[in-house]
Amino acid sequence: MLGSLNHCCSSVSPQSTKPISSSMNFATLRRSISYNLFQRAFPIRAYCTVYSSNSKRNNLFSRISPVRHADLIIPVLDEWVDEGRKVTSFELQRIVRDLRSRKRFSQALQVSEWMSVRGLCPFKSGDCAVHLDLIGVVHGWEAAECYFNNLTDDQKNDKTSGALFNCYIRERLVEKSLAHFQKMKELGYAHCTLVYNNLMCLYRSTGQLEQVSDVLSEMKENGVTPNNFSYRICINCCGESADFSGMEKLLEEMESQPFISVDWITYSMMANVYIKAKFKEKALIFLKKLEDRLHKDPIGYNHLISHYGNLGNKEEMLRLWGVHKVVCKKQINRDYITMLGSLVKLGELETAETVLKEWESSCRTYDFRVPNILLIGYCQNDLVDKAETMLQDIVKKGQTPIPNSWAIIAAGYLNMNNMEKAFECMKEAIAVRGQNPAWRPKPHLVSSISKWLGDQQDAREVEAFLSSLKTVVTGNEDVHDATRNTEASGIEEESENEEILSYEQSK
Repeated sequence: MLGSLNHCCSSVSPQSTKPISSSMNFATLRRSISYNLFQRAFPIRAYCTVYSSNSKRNNLFSRISPVRHADLIIPVLDEWVDEGRKVTSFELQRIVRDLRSRKRFSQALQVSEWMSVRGLCPFKSGDCAVHLDLIGVVHGWEAAECYFNNLTDDQKNDKTSGALFNCYIRERLVEKSLAHFQKMKELGYAHCTLVYNNLMCLYRSTGQLEQVSDVLSEMKENGVTPNNFSYRICINCCGESADFSGMEKLLEEMESQPFISVDWITYSMMANVYIKAKFKEKALIFLKKLEDRLHKDPIGYNHLISHYGNLGNKEEMLRLWGVHKVVCKKQINRDYITMLGSLVKLGELETAETVLKEWESSCRTYDFRVPNILLIGYCQNDLVDKAETMLQDIVKKGQTPIPNSWAIIAAGYLNMNNMEKAFECMKEAIAVRGQNPAWRPKPHLVSSISKWLGDQQDAREVEAFLSSLKTVVTGNEDVHDATRNTEASGIEEESENEEILSYEQSK
């Protein structure tokens, strides 16, 4: 089996491996819906082992976890076995799932390949399906398809067929997806909710919104029971099409189903649609229903606070923040980022300062994504000097900023046409690039500073600046075309319904 995989992937160079980026917020898994659907079939559960310092050597995951290069995973596994230690299918499956949950797909694939080749543990159809999906993520759909074609007839079952279907959908390959779906129907593999939900995601991601409701109808005609996600994606498509009556009818149908428990996620989607449509009264109805179903879900409180922030209702935001602290006991960075972002959006900088101080007094690890929200707020309100002073004060307290923090201020000075200060802050950002190796400066910021330096007729300074950028923009990439940016120049607007769909599927 590995031989067939190697044959399929022999033309895939390391450079062509597809990077999977993770969101820095609880929001933002914009293109991950089909992957999360696959997770629903093969759930990821964290591999978490409590051990003392003396038992670390006896835990396989504790050896694998620190390894960051995929090609070094196999030697670790081989060494483990050479030491006479046992491995079980259960343990390896949990490691693969944990690595997938951390988006370490290449490493998860290495463990899966080793498990298959060494033959120390049975490699079942579920393992083949996970393996196939990992190939699709790391090497692309063609390699996944090649792997599938080389499976035995017994291995080409509903699980592996579904995994290949998911790979096609992730790449938005409409014709291949529909052809494969038809084959699955003929073989009796499509008679499940997950497959139809995947098909809905394909139509939605390719803009064929009208087809989504047809899939729901086909599900019911074929005796396939829709689940929460089935209705939610249909509701979301109605919202995107401004079909408010259709959206309400779907919700009524969903609420009437005895096998479905409507929770806060659906009401959050409904509220979001009405907020964007500026139907405030309608939105408030669903926000009330949302809150009634929150229980102790901290992500639900994040969504609710964000919704009220979009409505400009500071009082409700503060009330819910207080309830969140009582009900959920502990607030993590994600919660502070949400609250600060909503306050900054409303221009409530003084209140944001208070919340930031609260976070600083309780945080164990200084995560610069949190204060960056306030830095952005200052710069958006032409308080760039205040932003710089704040960052310098943090540095004086012994914290090393990430380059994004200095880049935010550099962009602020650029907007004020203070090029000298923008240049100084950009140099600070480059100096701490090691704190975030993935950081890339905005092309406009780089080109503006370079042009300004050129106008100063300081060729040596220009050369030194461009030379320092080579350590940030690697390879043959031109420093003026560095489009892979991770700095924040404003609070990014994400699709609330994308977040909700993704969150529901990742549970």
